[in-house]
Amino acid sequence: MQKAHIIKKVLPGSIAEELELEAGDKLLAVCGEPIEDIFDYQYLTQDSYIEVLIEKPSGEQWLLEVDKDPDEDLGIEFENGLMDEYRHCRNQCVFCFIDQMPPGMRKTLYFKDDDSRLSFLQGNYVTLTNMSDHDIDRICRYRLSPINISFHTMNPKLRCKMLNNRFAGEALKKVDTLNEAGIHMNGQIVLCKGLNDGEELEYSIRELMRYLPNLESVSVVPVGLTKYREGLYPLEPFTAPEAAEVIDLIEKYQRECFARFGVHFVHASDEWYIMAGREVPEAERYDGYLQLENGVGMLRLLKDEFLEAMGQCRGNGALQGRAGELSIATGLLAYPYIKKMTEELERECPSLRIHVYPVKNRFFGESITVSGLLTGRDIIEQLQGKELGERLLLPENVLRSGEDVLLDDLTLADLERALQVRIIIVKSSGHDFVHAVLEQ
Repeated sequence: MQKAHIIKKVLPGSIAEELELEAGDKLLAVCGEPIEDIFDYQYLTQDSYIEVLIEKPSGEQWLLEVDKDPDEDLGIEFENGLMDEYRHCRNQCVFCFIDQMPPGMRKTLYFKDDDSRLSFLQGNYVTLTNMSDHDIDRICRYRLSPINISFHTMNPKLRCKMLNNRFAGEALKKVDTLNEAGIHMNGQIVLCKGLNDGEELEYSIRELMRYLPNLESVSVVPVGLTKYREGLYPLEPFTAPEAAEVIDLIEKYQRECFARFGVHFVHASDEWYIMAGREVPEAERYDGYLQLENGVGMLRLLKDEFLEAMGQCRGNGALQGRAGELSIATGLLAYPYIKKMTEELERECPSLRIHVYPVKNRFFGESITVSGLLTGRDIIEQLQGKELGERLLLPENVLRSGEDVLLDDLTLADLERALQVRIIIVKSSGHDFVHAVLEQ
C-alpha cells in the first residue's frame, strides 16, 4: 500500500505555496517513486525538474511539474518529520541511561531510538544493530553523511556482551561497507570501568584508526550512572587517577594521529578533565569541534568565546558603569569555569555582584554533573532562601527543546513563582553568557 505523507505546514514564499499546496494535503510520490521516509524525499526532490503527486482532502489527485534550482527545497513540513515510524533500539546495553530512569516520568523519556535516519538528521548515535542491508545500501546510494556510530568497542565478542545483542559484533562489518563507499562518520565510545577501558580501549582506538579519513572523529565519554541501578549490570564510576590514565592514553593517540594524518581524531570528553583535575585542551586540539554535542570541547569553546566577548566589551565600553545583583545556577561540571568567568566580570565591574550556585543532581544522583539533566525540583530546593538578586540565569539545555519545560515537567513559570525571581535562559555560547550578565 502506497504511503501518504500529510503536510503539516507550507512555508511562506516557497515553491509549495506557489503550487497552492496546503496543510492537510498528502504527498503520494515524487517522480513516480513512492516515498519510504525523509531520505527518499530529500534525494528525489534535489533535481532541477521533478514531478510531485499530491492528494487533496477531497480525494482529488494533482500531478505537479516543478522546475527549480538543483537542491532547492519545496518548502514543505510534514506531520511526521521522519516520514516514517521511529525505530526502537533492540539492544539492552549494560550502560543504558534510559534503563536508569526512575518511574513516573513522561513517556517520551523512556523511548530508546536506534535509527540511522536520526543520526543523519539530528546527530543521534546508532549502534548499527538495527540497520538492514537495505538501510546501508540507501545510505551509500544517497551519499548520506555524516553517520554517527556508537562503537563502544571494536572487540566483537565484548560488543555482544556490552550491548546484550548476539548480532552486535557482526554489525561492525557494516562500517567496512560505509567506509568503502566514502561515507563520512563520527564515532563514540561510552567507557565502562573494567569492560572496555585500558587495553580494550587501546585496541579499539587502533582499529578505528583504520577508517581514517572517512571516520573523522571518535569521542570517549564516561558512562553516566544514576542512583536507579538496582538489578542492572554492576558498574562503578571512574576515580580521578583512572580519569587521568584515560586522558593520557587518548592524548598519546592524538599525538600519533596528528603526526600521521594531520588530525587528532580521538577525543576525551570534558568530564574526564574535570574528574582528573586538569585543564581542558587548547582549541586547536578539537579539530573544529566535531563532537561538541557529545560534550567534547564545550568548556574550552565557552571559555574562549567568553574571553573574546570580554575583549569586545572592553573595546566598546560595555563594561563601564555596570551595576546590580544577579545569580547563576549550573551543574557541577561547568561550575568551576562559570565561577572563574563571573569573577573576571566582577573585577571589571566592581558594582556588579554575581552569585554562582552549583546545583547537585539529587534526582538522578550526584554523580550526574551536567546541567542538561537538572530538574526543576532540584533547582528550587537548592536555591530557595539563597541570594538571587534581580534575575536568575539558567543554561538553555535545562529545557526541553523549543519549550519552557524542564526534565521533570516543571515550567519556567513554576520556578519563577517558587523562587520569586525573574529567570533568563542563556544559550550555550560565551558571547551569550556575557551579554546576559550585562543585560545587553
